[in-house]
Amino acid sequence: MLKTTRREVVLSATAVAALGLAGPLEFMPSALAADAREKGFVSYKIGDIECTSVYDGIWQKKHDDGFIRNASVDETKAALTKAGLSPEFVPIEFAQTVLKTGDRTLLIDAGTGGQLAPTAGMTMKHMAAAGIDAGSIDTILISHFHPDHIFGLMAKETNEQVFPNAEIIVPETEYKFWTDPALIDKLPERRKGLAKRIQATFPTWKNIRQIGDDVEVAPGVRSVSAFGHTPGHTVFHVASGDDQLVVAGDIANVPALFVANPTWEAVFDADPKMATEARLKLFDRAIADKAIVAGYHFGFPNAGTIAKDGKGYVFQPAGA
Repeated sequence: MLKTTRREVVLSATAVAALGLAGPLEFMPSALAADAREKGFVSYKIGDIECTSVYDGIWQKKHDDGFIRNASVDETKAALTKAGLSPEFVPIEFAQTVLKTGDRTLLIDAGTGGQLAPTAGMTMKHMAAAGIDAGSIDTILISHFHPDHIFGLMAKETNEQVFPNAEIIVPETEYKFWTDPALIDKLPERRKGLAKRIQATFPTWKNIRQIGDDVEVAPGVRSVSAFGHTPGHTVFHVASGDDQLVVAGDIANVPALFVANPTWEAVFDADPKMATEARLKLFDRAIADKAIVAGYHFGFPNAGTIAKDGKGYVFQPAGA
């Protein structure tokens, strides 16, 4: 149950039925999104599985012509304005998901570790506010190896493990790509540092386990390959009773841009065509299955539903 000093919102019986849920799902309404960010977490349930969205922060990215390969800065600003957001910058927010299923506590993606934007890196603070002891996390699921998803695993100066007692589960395709010694010479200069850091850490850690597609990593939690954003990008399907949740990693970035315009190609996508195909497939599956979708960059609260909207889609935060 969501605890807040302001009123809680419980989806109506009609909304619950429309989402295919067995019972009430409680979320902070979008009108209180600023309060949710300040609080730093939102809790809800998927069947018997306890879920907590944890807010890591935001990167107020400056506009540049190369950010979206097939859309201009003017089109980007227009899309932000249409969604009621400021067109002054691209609001790339970070939010992780913690699951408690059976006797397991899972963290999906590790956050920025305070090593990217000065307005991000609040995961530990907000987990504590949610009553989640970082030491209680026994499993960490990593969707892919971009810095905002893995830097929270390692200390800034020393690369010392932040979660040495947790099993870190990673996609095997992603692991093999980034740990290939021949990779560094193939990368542009701006990306070499990431590959070097991965190769200096992950192969030496004994608590990493590689998995493939459709592997049950915990009760009710399975891996789903969604390659394209990176060579091994993976999302996680959560099911309990009649309820379903897809923790979607970077299947799309800012909803106002890449959910509304699912064929727009972000510079972050390694294979733009494959990433677009994976995005469309996941959105259509989520709609068909009436599943909740939690996107890493979907703002806060970061979980809600996807619906068709003309040629694109719309993300509706739960409780909005």
